[in-house]
Amino acid sequence: MSEENTKSKIALVTGAGRGIGRTIAESLARDGMHVICVSKSASSCGGAAESIKENGGLAEALAVDVSSGEEIRKACEQILEKHECVDVLVNNAGITRDNLLFRMDEGDWMDVINTNLNSCFHWIKALGRPMTRKRWGRIINISSVVGLTGNAGQANYAAAKAGMIGLTKSLAREFAARSVTVNAIAPGFIDTDMTSGLDERVKEVALSTVPLKRFGKVEDIAEMASFLSSEKASYVTGQVFTVDGGMVM
Repeated sequence: MSEENTKSKIALVTGAGRGIGRTIAESLARDGMHVICVSKSASSCGGAAESIKENGGLAEALAVDVSSGEEIRKACEQILEKHECVDVLVNNAGITRDNLLFRMDEGDWMDVINTNLNSCFHWIKALGRPMTRKRWGRIINISSVVGLTGNAGQANYAAAKAGMIGLTKSLAREFAARSVTVNAIAPGFIDTDMTSGLDERVKEVALSTVPLKRFGKVEDIAEMASFLSSEKASYVTGQVFTVDGGMVM
């Protein structure tokens, strides 16, 4: 992406403290954007922002518990007082609370829905309106292949990620007339902190479902997010991009 197109653009990435979110934040910063790194932990989002600045980029950190709509609303007020508009919003924050349905309590269900799905509603509602007024914006929701296929023991996670896909397609239709695109990325098995702790047998079973026979890299997701954030993707909206080594075809 050229500096001309991105030098004044502001990007906000949730779950930016580590893994996919941090790599997306770093990628957008390299594209020339000023990146607001959001995570629940001040130290993790602060570390991401500092890393970007040490490498010559523009960044700031903001600690927000995204499971709380009230915290998101307050954060957005603070952001919009400082910046006219957030041009690129990447909803990446997510958690898992895996269990079979009959063993899953309501708290585990609601924690995942609030963090993974409801947070998207609150961020987009607050930051989407300035985008529509400006008639330029990019909203990217990081879903999962599980939102497309389902997965035993992950009813809460699959429901949230499927909900993100429905939200993406609906808002793409709502915002298109204002030149705001809304897309989703559905990662498969990506080599992150979450997957590195898996038992080797579980990894073997997982890899057997991937035609490319390897886990993806966080950079694979970041490159797709970078493209969708760019002018080159101006005619792309309402789409779900599976980055999964061929798991879902």
